Amino acid sequence: MLLDDFSILVLFAMFFAATVVVAIAGVSLTEKADRLADQTGMGEAIAGAVLLGIATSLSGSVVSITAAADGQASLAFSNAVGGIAAQTAFLAIADLFYRRANLEHASADPANLFQVGLLTLLLGLPLAAYAGPAISIFGLHPVTVILPAVYLFGVRIGAHVRDAPMWKPVSTSQTRPETPDEGRVAVAALFPLALRFTALAVVLALAGWVISKCGVQISTRLGISATAVGALMTAVATSLPELTTTLAAVRRGALQLAVGGIIGGNSFDVLFLSAADASYRNGSLYHAIARADLFWFAVGLILNSILVIGLIVRQKEGPARIGVESMLILFVYLGAVFVQVLMR
Repeated sequence: MLLDDFSILVLFAMFFAATVVVAIAGVSLTEKADRLADQTGMGEAIAGAVLLGIATSLSGSVVSITAAADGQASLAFSNAVGGIAAQTAFLAIADLFYRRANLEHASADPANLFQVGLLTLLLGLPLAAYAGPAISIFGLHPVTVILPAVYLFGVRIGAHVRDAPMWKPVSTSQTRPETPDEGRVAVAALFPLALRFTALAVVLALAGWVISKCGVQISTRLGISATAVGALMTAVATSLPELTTTLAAVRRGALQLAVGGIIGGNSFDVLFLSAADASYRNGSLYHAIARADLFWFAVGLILNSILVIGLIVRQKEGPARIGVESMLILFVYLGAVFVQVLMR
Protein backbone atom coordinates (compact mmCIF):
# COMPACT_ATOMS: atom_id res chain seq x y z
CA MET A 1 0.00 0.00 0.00
CA LEU A 2 1.45 3.32 -1.06
CA LEU A 3 0.42 6.21 1.19
CA ASP A 4 2.48 8.98 -0.40
CA ASP A 5 -0.45 10.23 -2.48
CA PHE A 6 -2.98 10.30 0.36
CA SER A 7 -3.83 13.57 2.08
CA ILE A 8 -3.02 14.11 5.74
CA LEU A 9 -6.75 13.93 6.58
CA VAL A 10 -7.05 10.53 4.91
CA LEU A 11 -3.99 9.32 6.82
CA PHE A 12 -5.50 10.41 10.13
CA ALA A 13 -8.79 8.73 9.16
CA MET A 14 -6.97 5.46 8.38
CA PHE A 15 -5.00 5.74 11.62
CA PHE A 16 -8.21 6.26 13.60
CA ALA A 17 -10.04 3.43 11.81
CA ALA A 18 -7.21 0.98 12.51
CA THR A 19 -7.20 2.11 16.14
CA VAL A 20 -10.94 1.37 16.45
CA VAL A 21 -10.39 -2.10 14.97
CA VAL A 22 -7.65 -2.72 17.52
CA ALA A 23 -9.91 -1.66 20.39
CA ILE A 24 -12.89 -3.77 19.30
CA ALA A 25 -10.84 -6.90 18.66
CA GLY A 26 -9.27 -6.50 22.09
CA VAL A 27 -12.61 -6.88 23.87
CA SER A 28 -13.34 -10.19 22.12
CA LEU A 29 -9.87 -11.46 22.95
CA THR A 30 -10.49 -11.08 26.70
CA GLU A 31 -13.51 -13.37 26.76
CA LYS A 32 -11.69 -16.02 24.73
CA ALA A 33 -8.51 -15.79 26.83
CA ASP A 34 -10.56 -16.17 30.02
CA ARG A 35 -12.25 -19.29 28.63
CA LEU A 36 -8.92 -20.74 27.49
CA ALA A 37 -7.50 -20.13 30.96
CA ASP A 38 -10.35 -22.12 32.49
CA GLN A 39 -10.50 -24.91 29.91
CA THR A 40 -6.74 -25.55 29.80
CA GLY A 41 -6.16 -25.10 33.53
CA MET A 42 -3.27 -22.68 32.97
CA GLY A 43 -4.81 -20.06 35.25
CA GLU A 44 -5.73 -16.42 34.68
CA ALA A 45 -2.36 -14.92 35.61
CA ILE A 46 -0.42 -17.09 33.15
CA ALA A 47 -3.11 -16.80 30.46
CA GLY A 48 -3.02 -13.04 30.86
CA ALA A 49 0.76 -12.86 30.76
CA VAL A 50 1.22 -15.24 27.82
CA LEU A 51 -1.91 -15.61 25.67
CA LEU A 52 -3.49 -12.21 26.21
CA GLY A 53 -0.16 -10.41 26.60
CA ILE A 54 1.21 -11.73 23.30
CA ALA A 55 -2.02 -11.39 21.30
CA THR A 56 -2.76 -7.82 22.34
CA SER A 57 0.84 -6.85 21.66
CA LEU A 58 0.85 -8.10 18.06
CA SER A 59 -0.29 -4.79 16.57
CA GLY A 60 2.46 -2.96 18.43
CA SER A 61 5.10 -5.48 17.39
CA VAL A 62 4.13 -5.04 13.74
CA VAL A 63 4.55 -1.26 14.15
CA SER A 64 8.09 -1.65 15.52
CA ILE A 65 9.09 -4.25 12.92
CA THR A 66 7.69 -2.22 10.02
CA ALA A 67 9.26 1.01 11.26
CA ALA A 68 12.66 -0.67 11.70
CA ALA A 69 12.48 -2.17 8.22
CA ASP A 70 11.79 1.34 6.89
CA GLY A 71 14.90 2.65 8.70
CA GLN A 72 12.87 4.47 11.39
CA ALA A 73 14.90 3.37 14.43
CA SER A 74 13.51 5.98 16.84
CA LEU A 75 9.91 5.19 15.92
CA ALA A 76 10.50 1.44 16.33
CA PHE A 77 12.18 1.88 19.73
CA SER A 78 9.87 4.54 21.19
CA ASN A 79 6.78 2.60 20.08
CA ALA A 80 7.93 -0.40 22.12
CA VAL A 81 8.96 1.41 25.30
CA GLY A 82 6.16 3.97 25.01
CA GLY A 83 3.67 1.12 24.91
CA ILE A 84 5.02 -0.21 28.21
CA ALA A 85 4.40 3.15 29.88
CA ALA A 86 0.92 3.54 28.36
CA GLN A 87 -0.18 0.04 29.33
CA THR A 88 0.96 0.47 32.93
CA ALA A 89 -1.09 3.68 33.06
CA PHE A 90 -4.06 1.68 31.73
CA LEU A 91 -3.77 -0.61 34.75
CA ALA A 92 -4.15 2.43 37.00
CA ILE A 93 -7.26 3.44 35.01
CA ALA A 94 -8.67 -0.05 35.57
CA ASP A 95 -8.17 0.50 39.29
CA LEU A 96 -10.58 3.44 39.01
CA PHE A 97 -13.25 1.12 37.59
CA TYR A 98 -12.84 -1.57 40.24
CA ARG A 99 -14.75 0.04 43.09
CA ARG A 100 -14.55 -2.70 45.73
CA ALA A 101 -10.91 -2.21 46.70
CA ASN A 102 -7.47 -1.41 45.37
CA LEU A 103 -6.99 -3.59 42.27
CA GLU A 104 -3.43 -4.56 43.23
CA HIS A 105 -4.69 -5.74 46.59
CA ALA A 106 -7.64 -7.74 45.28
CA SER A 107 -5.67 -9.43 42.48
CA ALA A 108 -2.84 -10.74 44.66
CA ASP A 109 -1.05 -13.55 42.86
CA PRO A 110 2.60 -14.70 43.06
CA ALA A 111 2.72 -15.25 39.29
CA ASN A 112 1.95 -11.58 38.61
CA LEU A 113 4.59 -10.44 41.06
CA PHE A 114 7.11 -12.70 39.33
CA GLN A 115 6.16 -11.25 35.94
CA VAL A 116 6.98 -7.73 37.17
CA GLY A 117 10.43 -8.92 38.21
CA LEU A 118 10.91 -10.56 34.83
CA LEU A 119 9.92 -7.32 33.09
CA THR A 120 12.53 -5.39 35.07
CA LEU A 121 15.18 -7.89 33.98
CA LEU A 122 14.11 -7.65 30.34
CA LEU A 123 14.19 -3.84 30.42
CA GLY A 124 17.74 -3.86 31.75
CA LEU A 125 19.13 -5.79 28.77
CA PRO A 126 18.40 -3.20 25.99
CA LEU A 127 19.72 -0.46 28.27
CA ALA A 128 22.98 -2.40 28.65
CA ALA A 129 23.11 -2.84 24.86
CA TYR A 130 22.73 0.91 24.33
CA ALA A 131 25.44 1.75 26.87
CA GLY A 132 27.82 -0.97 25.66
CA PRO A 133 29.95 -1.28 22.52
CA ALA A 134 28.26 -1.28 19.12
CA ILE A 135 28.42 -5.03 18.47
CA SER A 136 26.61 -6.57 15.52
CA ILE A 137 26.86 -10.23 14.47
CA PHE A 138 25.12 -11.03 11.18
CA GLY A 139 23.27 -7.75 11.62
CA LEU A 140 22.05 -8.64 15.12
CA HIS A 141 23.14 -7.41 18.53
CA PRO A 142 23.70 -10.28 21.05
CA VAL A 143 20.95 -8.84 23.27
CA THR A 144 18.50 -9.46 20.43
CA VAL A 145 19.07 -13.20 20.87
CA ILE A 146 19.27 -13.07 24.66
CA LEU A 147 15.92 -11.28 25.15
CA PRO A 148 13.66 -14.05 23.73
CA ALA A 149 15.66 -16.72 25.57
CA VAL A 150 15.23 -14.91 28.90
CA TYR A 151 11.53 -14.36 28.18
CA LEU A 152 10.86 -18.04 27.39
CA PHE A 153 12.83 -19.16 30.44
CA GLY A 154 10.86 -16.67 32.53
CA VAL A 155 7.53 -17.98 31.21
CA ARG A 156 8.56 -21.49 32.21
CA ILE A 157 9.50 -20.37 35.72
CA GLY A 158 6.29 -18.33 35.94
CA ALA A 159 4.23 -21.46 35.28
CA HIS A 160 6.13 -23.23 38.08
CA VAL A 161 5.48 -20.29 40.42
CA ARG A 162 1.77 -20.65 39.75
CA ASP A 163 1.67 -24.45 40.15
CA ALA A 164 4.00 -24.73 43.15
CA PRO A 165 4.36 -21.31 44.83
CA MET A 166 6.88 -21.02 47.66
CA TRP A 167 4.77 -18.30 49.27
CA LYS A 168 1.19 -17.09 49.08
CA PRO A 169 -0.35 -13.65 49.66
CA VAL A 170 -2.44 -13.18 52.77
CA SER A 171 -6.12 -13.61 51.96
CA THR A 172 -8.41 -10.80 53.11
CA SER A 173 -12.10 -10.00 52.71
CA GLN A 174 -11.23 -8.00 49.57
CA THR A 175 -8.95 -10.57 47.95
CA ARG A 176 -10.57 -11.91 44.78
CA PRO A 177 -9.38 -15.52 44.29
CA GLU A 178 -9.33 -17.08 40.84
CA THR A 179 -12.54 -19.04 40.31
CA PRO A 180 -12.77 -20.80 36.92
CA ASP A 181 -16.16 -20.46 35.23
CA GLU A 182 -15.55 -23.60 33.16
CA GLY A 183 -13.80 -26.89 33.77
CA ARG A 184 -11.05 -28.42 31.67
CA VAL A 185 -12.01 -29.87 28.31
CA ALA A 186 -10.38 -32.19 25.79
CA VAL A 187 -7.68 -30.79 23.53
CA ALA A 188 -9.84 -31.32 20.43
CA ALA A 189 -12.62 -29.22 21.94
CA LEU A 190 -10.22 -26.32 22.38
CA PHE A 191 -9.51 -26.02 18.65
CA PRO A 192 -12.49 -23.81 17.60
CA LEU A 193 -11.87 -21.42 20.51
CA ALA A 194 -8.14 -21.28 19.83
CA LEU A 195 -8.83 -20.67 16.13
CA ARG A 196 -11.09 -17.69 16.88
CA PHE A 197 -8.49 -16.34 19.30
CA THR A 198 -5.79 -16.63 16.60
CA ALA A 199 -7.99 -14.95 13.99
CA LEU A 200 -8.52 -11.95 16.25
CA ALA A 201 -4.77 -11.76 16.89
CA VAL A 202 -4.15 -11.66 13.12
CA VAL A 203 -6.63 -8.78 12.79
CA LEU A 204 -4.67 -6.90 15.44
CA ALA A 205 -1.42 -7.49 13.54
CA LEU A 206 -2.88 -6.16 10.28
CA ALA A 207 -4.26 -3.09 12.03
CA GLY A 208 -0.81 -2.51 13.54
CA TRP A 209 0.73 -2.50 10.06
CA VAL A 210 -1.69 0.23 8.93
CA ILE A 211 -0.98 2.26 12.08
CA SER A 212 2.78 2.00 11.49
CA LYS A 213 2.61 3.16 7.87
CA CYS A 214 0.31 6.06 8.74
CA GLY A 215 2.48 7.02 11.73
CA VAL A 216 5.61 7.33 9.58
CA GLN A 217 3.77 9.52 7.06
CA ILE A 218 2.27 11.74 9.77
CA SER A 219 5.66 12.19 11.44
CA THR A 220 7.33 13.15 8.15
CA ARG A 221 4.65 15.50 6.86
CA LEU A 222 3.97 17.37 10.10
CA GLY A 223 7.60 17.52 11.18
CA ILE A 224 6.90 15.79 14.48
CA SER A 225 9.77 13.78 15.93
CA ALA A 226 9.57 10.03 15.45
CA THR A 227 10.01 9.64 19.21
CA ALA A 228 6.87 11.68 19.94
CA VAL A 229 4.86 9.84 17.28
CA GLY A 230 6.05 6.45 18.55
CA ALA A 231 5.53 7.13 22.25
CA LEU A 232 2.30 9.14 22.10
CA MET A 233 0.52 8.04 18.91
CA THR A 234 1.40 4.56 17.70
CA ALA A 235 2.20 3.23 21.18
CA VAL A 236 -1.11 4.43 22.65
CA ALA A 237 -3.11 3.34 19.59
CA THR A 238 -1.66 -0.17 19.54
CA SER A 239 -1.96 -0.41 23.33
CA LEU A 240 -5.74 0.07 23.26
CA PRO A 241 -6.31 -3.73 23.29
CA GLU A 242 -4.63 -3.77 26.69
CA LEU A 243 -7.00 -1.04 27.92
CA THR A 244 -10.13 -2.70 26.56
CA THR A 245 -9.12 -6.21 27.64
CA THR A 246 -8.14 -5.00 31.11
CA LEU A 247 -11.43 -3.16 31.65
CA ALA A 248 -13.35 -6.13 30.24
CA ALA A 249 -11.47 -8.54 32.51
CA VAL A 250 -12.15 -6.36 35.58
CA ARG A 251 -15.83 -6.25 34.64
CA ARG A 252 -15.86 -10.07 34.38
CA GLY A 253 -14.17 -10.31 37.78
CA ALA A 254 -11.05 -11.89 36.24
CA LEU A 255 -8.66 -9.67 38.15
CA GLN A 256 -5.57 -11.87 37.80
CA LEU A 257 -6.21 -11.95 34.05
CA ALA A 258 -6.43 -8.15 33.97
CA VAL A 259 -3.20 -7.53 35.85
CA GLY A 260 -1.39 -10.44 34.18
CA GLY A 261 -2.42 -9.21 30.74
CA ILE A 262 -0.85 -5.80 31.30
CA ILE A 263 2.35 -7.10 32.86
CA GLY A 264 2.70 -9.92 30.34
CA GLY A 265 2.00 -7.53 27.49
CA ASN A 266 4.71 -5.22 28.78
CA SER A 267 7.20 -8.10 28.90
CA PHE A 268 6.32 -9.08 25.36
CA ASP A 269 6.67 -5.44 24.26
CA VAL A 270 10.35 -5.59 25.18
CA LEU A 271 10.67 -8.38 22.61
CA PHE A 272 9.59 -5.84 19.98
CA LEU A 273 13.16 -4.61 20.19
CA SER A 274 14.54 -8.01 19.20
CA ALA A 275 12.20 -8.20 16.22
CA ALA A 276 12.94 -4.58 15.31
CA ASP A 277 16.70 -5.12 15.51
CA ALA A 278 16.37 -8.12 13.19
CA SER A 279 14.41 -5.95 10.74
CA TYR A 280 16.74 -2.96 10.96
CA ARG A 281 19.22 -3.15 8.08
CA ASN A 282 21.77 -0.54 9.16
CA GLY A 283 23.53 -2.30 12.03
CA SER A 284 22.38 -2.47 15.63
CA LEU A 285 19.05 -0.78 16.44
CA TYR A 286 20.22 -0.06 19.97
CA HIS A 287 22.96 2.24 18.66
CA ALA A 288 20.81 3.90 16.00
CA ILE A 289 18.37 5.46 18.47
CA ALA A 290 18.67 8.99 19.82
CA ARG A 291 19.34 9.84 23.43
CA ALA A 292 15.83 11.30 23.69
CA ASP A 293 14.40 7.85 23.01
CA LEU A 294 15.69 6.69 26.41
CA PHE A 295 13.29 9.10 28.13
CA TRP A 296 10.35 6.72 27.75
CA PHE A 297 12.59 3.81 28.66
CA ALA A 298 13.22 5.51 32.01
CA VAL A 299 9.53 6.28 32.43
CA GLY A 300 8.69 2.61 31.87
CA LEU A 301 11.18 1.54 34.54
CA ILE A 302 9.80 4.08 37.02
CA LEU A 303 6.19 2.99 36.45
CA ASN A 304 7.12 -0.69 36.70
CA SER A 305 8.90 -0.03 39.99
CA ILE A 306 5.86 1.78 41.40
CA LEU A 307 3.67 -1.14 40.32
CA VAL A 308 5.80 -3.80 42.01
CA ILE A 309 5.81 -1.76 45.24
CA GLY A 310 2.01 -1.59 45.03
CA LEU A 311 1.74 -5.34 44.47
CA ILE A 312 3.92 -6.00 47.52
CA VAL A 313 2.36 -3.42 49.88
CA ARG A 314 -1.21 -4.37 48.81
CA GLN A 315 -2.94 -1.28 50.14
CA LYS A 316 -6.58 -2.24 50.70
CA GLU A 317 -8.17 1.09 49.93
CA GLY A 318 -6.71 4.44 48.92
CA PRO A 319 -8.27 7.87 48.37
CA ALA A 320 -11.51 7.56 46.37
CA ARG A 321 -10.96 3.77 46.31
CA ILE A 322 -7.91 4.00 44.07
CA GLY A 323 -4.53 2.84 45.31
CA VAL A 324 -1.79 5.36 46.00
CA GLU A 325 0.43 3.49 43.53
CA SER A 326 -2.23 3.95 40.82
CA MET A 327 -2.37 7.67 41.56
CA LEU A 328 1.42 7.88 41.29
CA ILE A 329 1.43 5.90 38.03
CA LEU A 330 -1.10 8.27 36.43
CA PHE A 331 0.75 11.32 37.74
CA VAL A 332 4.11 10.14 36.39
CA TYR A 333 2.66 9.13 33.02
CA LEU A 334 0.78 12.39 32.48
CA GLY A 335 3.87 14.30 33.56
CA ALA A 336 5.95 12.36 31.04
CA VAL A 337 3.44 13.17 28.28
CA PHE A 338 3.71 16.87 29.15
CA VAL A 339 7.50 16.72 29.02
CA GLN A 340 7.41 14.90 25.66
CA VAL A 341 5.10 17.56 24.22
CA LEU A 342 7.61 20.22 25.27
CA MET A 343 10.43 18.16 23.72
CA ARG A 344 8.37 17.51 20.52
